[in-house]
Amino acid sequence: MPYDYIIVGAGSGGASLAGRLARRCPEAAIALVEAGPHTARNLFVNMPLGVAALVPFRSKRNYAYDTVPQPGLNGRRGYQPRGRGFGGSSAINAMIYTRGHPLDYDEWAALGCTGWAWRDVLPYFLRAEDNARGASAWHGAGGPLAVSDLRERNPVAERFVAAAREAGFRANDDFNGERQEGVGFYQVTQRDGERCTVARGYVYDAARPNLHLLADAAVLRVVFDGARATGVEIARGGKTETLHARAEVILAAGAFNTPQLLMCSGIGPAEPLRAQGIAVRHDAPEVGRNLVDHIDFTFNTRVHSSETVGYSLRGGARMAAGLAHYLQKRRGMLTTNVAEAGGFLKSRAELDRPDLQLHFCTALVDDHSRRLHWGHGYSLHVCVLRPASRGTVTLASADARAAPLIDPQFLADARDLDLLVEGARLARRILDAPALKAMNGRELYTHAAQTDAELRATIAAHADTIYHPVATCRMGGDARSVVDPQLRVRGVTHLRIADASVMPTLIGGNTNAPTVMIGERAADWLLQARAGRDVDSGAQRVIA
Repeated sequence: MPYDYIIVGAGSGGASLAGRLARRCPEAAIALVEAGPHTARNLFVNMPLGVAALVPFRSKRNYAYDTVPQPGLNGRRGYQPRGRGFGGSSAINAMIYTRGHPLDYDEWAALGCTGWAWRDVLPYFLRAEDNARGASAWHGAGGPLAVSDLRERNPVAERFVAAAREAGFRANDDFNGERQEGVGFYQVTQRDGERCTVARGYVYDAARPNLHLLADAAVLRVVFDGARATGVEIARGGKTETLHARAEVILAAGAFNTPQLLMCSGIGPAEPLRAQGIAVRHDAPEVGRNLVDHIDFTFNTRVHSSETVGYSLRGGARMAAGLAHYLQKRRGMLTTNVAEAGGFLKSRAELDRPDLQLHFCTALVDDHSRRLHWGHGYSLHVCVLRPASRGTVTLASADARAAPLIDPQFLADARDLDLLVEGARLARRILDAPALKAMNGRELYTHAAQTDAELRATIAAHADTIYHPVATCRMGGDARSVVDPQLRVRGVTHLRIADASVMPTLIGGNTNAPTVMIGERAADWLLQARAGRDVDSGAQRVIA
């Protein structure tokens, strides 16, 4: 059947766009096409601690990509888990709700992304949010995306927050309030002890007859009539078919798969496309360029306490009892997102915003939890919020079902390693503070007396992503940008992008909430275009 809108990818951008557009435009037929399965009834998705089983392994719900070898990481291949299925990465992430710093968005506007300053985007964050703390100048209530405080806090995470204060860092009980800097507990995208994926909030819990959900349907390419996007070619059930769009096609397949789809459709750097046997529809050199991601280093500390999540006889018994309690009450240790606490720090006091982020996990998280250890412990992550290194996403094959070549170029710019070392030194102050030191832990790969040279070597041996790739289809006001500030793909018509790939720079925080905001914004651009009010500049009225 023909649709008015075809949205490719049911992740944070695609699901939020689909749900909002279906609500505001009930006369339009909308297809939400997802390569992976439905997730509404999956226990590991809905149970917060299920993140520990979803992130480390390739599955129907996780692309589990590898990068090309990274010279800055001793030639290691990095690991890039990405959600596959309804909810996208919001179905496998740690559920942390942060927006970044207001200055990040003012920077977008200064780079030519008119209408994307903080004052422009804040209303969309508020519209999306259903915060259990209620509505305020900084938070929304009644939106599709549930945001709440953790139902229960692990005592070891409480120790971390106390240790940070002992180390001289200020407390912060709301990283999305008037001040980002400080250390405290994260709010999470949960409702009543269950994960609230973006698909659950926008699609499953608000089913609409005009929104058609197509699971297990891999999009192979965008179909064109001349320069106009008219649909997509998909593979499902062993067959290939074409879906037709009367109005627009919107790509929301993420920072890796959206540029891959563009290139498989003939939009990208001309010579590499020809080398893959792809006819060039539009020579767009920046498609797949500008990849930037949060490089992260983790301190892992083994402790005797079984209060943390771990592998032991006591831990197994506690987990079994916790599962029964969770299934009955949706309470207990299985409601944890593991990365319960953290913070935003400045490496230098004179900075206008934090440039480092901490995640404190109530478990040993070694190599993305792919390297398991008997016993219990905790981990403290530190990441560089605005790395200078830039990478690429390129094609390994003309078949969009093949994994793309991902090259983040981690630590290629020496400034990133310098800042990560400084961040590790700040984290060390917390690890050595009395509240954590009293646990008599033993660090796996680090020690308090490490020299800078030793720490740099340890970082090269163990650092990797904290899962926030963006900017591979950069938005901007210049002709070289992949999309314009209304998310329209340059060089063709009736094709937009609504995911993290359009971010011109990496925001200072976790990227799920900003990607939802992008989906919400895209819905307004589409509605304005449908009403004949497509505009090129200025802040837009929010359509509730």
